[in-house]
Amino acid sequence: MSAAVVSPKIYSPEEYLALEVAATTRNEYRDGEIIKMTGGTPIYNEIIGAITVILRLALKGKPLQVFVTDQRLWIPDRQVYTYPDVMVVPKPIALQEGRKDTVTQPILIVEVLSHSTKNFDRSEKFADYRTIPSFQEYLLVDQSQPYAEQYIKQEAHKWLLVEHGKSDGRITLSSLGMEFSLADLYEDVEF
Repeated sequence: MSAAVVSPKIYSPEEYLALEVAATTRNEYRDGEIIKMTGGTPIYNEIIGAITVILRLALKGKPLQVFVTDQRLWIPDRQVYTYPDVMVVPKPIALQEGRKDTVTQPILIVEVLSHSTKNFDRSEKFADYRTIPSFQEYLLVDQSQPYAEQYIKQEAHKWLLVEHGKSDGRITLSSLGMEFSLADLYEDVEF
């Protein structure tokens, strides 16, 4: 006698959104599946806080909005709803048609890498993000050591990788016309 294989329930985007409105936790939506998101560590939260402050101060007065962790992003070409750790979008903010809670046109996305998500963030998630026409820059920040990977869009289907591994190094976000030090990003972080 063999065990039956149970397929996960497949949801429509509309079903997901209806469930998400009432949910007490954040959930991503991929290919009809709802995936519960886990909470972050103190180091993760410290890095998210630092990058948020750096971006908000540098972008003050510019027609750009910084969003952190709880802002849903719709990726129509992939039928994906996700919650990037940090993203910057232009103002006026473009929302998914018929929604007031889901943005669609990020310029910069930042993900803080954990041991369990780093491969996914570098591969499938980055492939999803690259289908967004407005998306220009991707910053992956390691939470186990002072290190960041930056991907800068050069042209369609061509991205430049810049690695930042020295705490005295500087990261230039060309899509936003700003720079900051890697040391500022990891200030007060105890590994």
